[in-house]
Amino acid sequence: MHKIPVTVITGFLGAGKTTLVRHLLQTNENRRIAVLVNEFGEVGIDGELLKDCQICEDDNNPNDNIIELNNGCLCCTVQEEFYPTMQQLLERRDSLDCMLIETSGLALPKPLVQAFRWPDIRNSATVDGVVTVVDCQALASGTLVGDLDALEAQRQADPNLEHETPIEELFEDQLACADLVLLTKTDLVEETELKKIKTWLSQELRSGVKIVTCHQGEINPDILLGFNAAVEDNLETRPSHHDHEEEHDHDDDINSVQITLEQAYEPKMLVKTLTKLVQDNEIYRIKGFVHVPNKPMRLVLQGVGDRFDSFYDRFWHEDETKQTRLVFIGRALNQESIKESINSSR
Repeated sequence: MHKIPVTVITGFLGAGKTTLVRHLLQTNENRRIAVLVNEFGEVGIDGELLKDCQICEDDNNPNDNIIELNNGCLCCTVQEEFYPTMQQLLERRDSLDCMLIETSGLALPKPLVQAFRWPDIRNSATVDGVVTVVDCQALASGTLVGDLDALEAQRQADPNLEHETPIEELFEDQLACADLVLLTKTDLVEETELKKIKTWLSQELRSGVKIVTCHQGEINPDILLGFNAAVEDNLETRPSHHDHEEEHDHDDDINSVQITLEQAYEPKMLVKTLTKLVQDNEIYRIKGFVHVPNKPMRLVLQGVGDRFDSFYDRFWHEDETKQTRLVFIGRALNQESIKESINSSR
């Protein structure tokens, strides 16, 4: 029996992983692809976006090819939910050509790959490659790692930094595990800054790992699939900050809150309110669906820091309640306080 090749799509919050997976499903060249979404937040925003692409639907069950894990960081709960989920998928391996795992923006990739060493999974699946998606604009503005020049000077002075934040460690671990880096939103960065970012990234990557620019998730599937890296067999070459820890500790203050609102909102006014919330709270990511007045279509809203993107993805279904549903991911967030701030701004 052949092993199912599994491509792990990792990357920081809002880098463009879901957009990439949607495009891959829409240009899959008749590949039979299963998608496993590690969703952070109970609303399941990313999973819904993938289901609605209308490419991954199964004749018997339209949602069967998309499996969402709504339990937070996959690498922390891999023995609880990931294992039975993989067993379920592998029972269908004769009808699958490959599998994609889109990790949460807060998940470490290496512990996920280590799960493919378990005998029941190892005999049936292999990690074909790890693709790390990097937001070029965020990196240029210092959203993730601060000023590039200052960071580089600091690292040259002390290559064994002991006081990095968890976000910086996460970003470095995602780069260390990569077989390919996709650099998104490069059209929003000056050419000189783009060149500097590519140079800096190349110094952070293992020898031979390529950096490829990508616009709106549009990239040839042959670039993402078919690495044949068998990543689970060479994890020693992919160092992690947590290699010498029996268990890695996440920042317990990082949480997600879900807000459901029955009202309709003008996008510009809502973004203005959300921008103020980001300024007053430590919010890393906002994502969700917005009910816009007098619009028959659902608005997808995504924010990283104070940057927001939006697009209309589909018409509201006749049997669907038109609501505004948002997920906030950040540090020590209070659901009622956020909901009150949004309501009071109307």
